[in-house]
Amino acid sequence: MPGAVTSSREAPPSVPASFESALAKLPEGYVDGIFGNRPWGVTVKRSEDGKRTWLYGEELGGTDIVSFNLYHLAGSGPTLKPCEMSSAKVVEFVLGFVPSTAKAASRP
Repeated sequence: MPGAVTSSREAPPSVPASFESALAKLPEGYVDGIFGNRPWGVTVKRSEDGKRTWLYGEELGGTDIVSFNLYHLAGSGPTLKPCEMSSAKVVEFVLGFVPSTAKAASRP
């Protein structure tokens, strides 16, 4: 019956351990890097209590963006909340983004 209310809820997409590991390795704040052979600028912010990680990335000289929040709440596993894009795009980006080491090396 279309539109019928059911007792089961659609589970949020699972967050791969490889995604969480790659995200944890990204530095807090802004970093330049490469994704898909194109330059990107990425900002990562983590809440003091460790329950939320926010990432915003944009293709430098292009139009593509990636943005999401990852929540770690009591009683549930990590919950990924992409901002107007697919979870698959977010996961692919975090797994494929390579931060630049030039920024650190160029500082006196």
